[in-house]
Amino acid sequence: MAWGSSIYARVSATNIYGTSSFSTAGNGAVIVTVPDAPVSLSNNGLVTTTNRIGIVWEPGYSDGGLPVLDYRVSWDQGSGNWVVR
Repeated sequence: MAWGSSIYARVSATNIYGTSSFSTAGNGAVIVTVPDAPVSLSNNGLVTTTNRIGIVWEPGYSDGGLPVLDYRVSWDQGSGNWVVR
């Protein structure tokens, strides 16, 4: 299933005496495995110079269920040519 797909699920419960039957199926769950893109990008004026730019951002709403390990920054050189670092 693709990220963002709605899934149907049902649940059973288990204790020391056994396992219940399954619940009625529902589709309130959504598969989220990759983090959302960061938001609120802005300039950090304390870092930005003529040779360097400082960028700050907020994490996206969802981390996909695991901590974000890395961010990749890219910038446009003014011609639609994006450089990734």
